[in-house]
Amino acid sequence: MGRIPPDRGPGVAASPDHYPPGTVRGLLATDLLTPATRAVIEARLAPAEATEPRFFHAGELRTLRAACARLIPQADRATPVDLALNVDARLAGNMSDGWRYDALPPDGDAYRRGLAGLDETARAVQGRDFTALDPDQQDAVLALVQGGTPPGPTWQTLSAARFFEETLAELAECYYSDPISQEEIGYVGMADAAGWHALGLNRLDPQEPLPLDPHHG
Repeated sequence: MGRIPPDRGPGVAASPDHYPPGTVRGLLATDLLTPATRAVIEARLAPAEATEPRFFHAGELRTLRAACARLIPQADRATPVDLALNVDARLAGNMSDGWRYDALPPDGDAYRRGLAGLDETARAVQGRDFTALDPDQQDAVLALVQGGTPPGPTWQTLSAARFFEETLAELAECYYSDPISQEEIGYVGMADAAGWHALGLNRLDPQEPLPLDPHHG
């Protein structure tokens, strides 16, 4: 029989330590992961081999890192997911999900132009490059891009709203492909070698973690 997790009550948000730490690494020692899945998880848990960009130049990477810090904040994480280098690795490997909006150019070109556009908008509204702005100012620039009509010549030929949408979607995908990010929200979908049996609302298989008591951690 599956376990029924305690009701957190409405309006109680999960914190980064809301689920037991070490869950994913514990599962690696079981037969609940297929060999192929185990290899992928172990590779994602290993320290990154690349520390320097292969697609972006240094200035572009700084701008992307600054945008990542505002769109997917990770100040509470001891080891943040390097979102910018994840994007860089994908573009350097010429990988894609096989489609794009017709309003956008190929991914690499879209990123280069969009990052240049962030600087153009930042200079237009604040008089400085994006990386030189404080967090609130950076948020204001990103909001203009999200809104679709930011100042700057780049945005005359590049859809700002689509660029923002696609960038945010990729960064969220990068973050939640990290096994520790998955652990933070209690996701153990990788442990599916034996299938799932406790199907139904508020029912959990034994490998699925219970949320921690927010008062006792």
